[in-house]
Amino acid sequence: MSAAPADAVPGALAGRVILVVGAAGGLGDAASLACAQAGASLVLLGRRVPRLNRLHDRIAAHAAAPALYPMDLEGATPDDYADLAARIETGFGRLDGILHVAAAFDGLTPLELTDPAAFARALHINLTARWWLTQACLPLLRRAEDGAIVFAIDDPARTAGAYWGGYGLAQAGTSALVGMLQAELGDAPVRVHGLLPPPMRTPLRAKAHVEAEDRIARAPADVAAHCVTLLSPAGASRRGQLWAPEARA
Repeated sequence: MSAAPADAVPGALAGRVILVVGAAGGLGDAASLACAQAGASLVLLGRRVPRLNRLHDRIAAHAAAPALYPMDLEGATPDDYADLAARIETGFGRLDGILHVAAAFDGLTPLELTDPAAFARALHINLTARWWLTQACLPLLRRAEDGAIVFAIDDPARTAGAYWGGYGLAQAGTSALVGMLQAELGDAPVRVHGLLPPPMRTPLRAKAHVEAEDRIARAPADVAAHCVTLLSPAGASRRGQLWAPEARA
């Protein structure tokens, strides 16, 4: 049974500091707005500063203004992530959740023809960078009464097929990371989740599907509530799980 969308509960994220990684993307934008409406204090990380600024203004018009943290995951180092964690600690004194929705996908390509640099980039942004950032922030999350790490994952059952390349392999790797990290954390106050959203109308999906014929795709705003659910106390029952809240085609 699917959990009720947490943003239907006023103040579901009140008092929580949430880091949204990839905030300027399709799901990131919608999830950031939903988290703000649920009462979270937000740190928005992304590489497109103009988009971050516009999102900042939209949130600030109705909720607490978010902090912006421009960063390109492709070139960021472990030291950069350590600095990010230190700045969050200085600015907020706490971190209660990380929402990973940043993604990089260049399109469907046979492995044999994939540019080696593009293959490495897809693995890094979609898997390695996610872990480096999470690792740097774990000490802060461990101090929260209920810390949550949420990875948005493109269904590995689909992206393990032909032509998905480094992006597809990274989805499988992230799925494994959810269970592995939760097993290591055990009953610590930090819980780990994999969110398998339904198909969404985003620029990333448009690289693999013809938009005019993609009738099953949903608006990212329809999925944002599930991000709030996992970041809120309501997500505790899904500790260590890969959650597909809606049937997907």
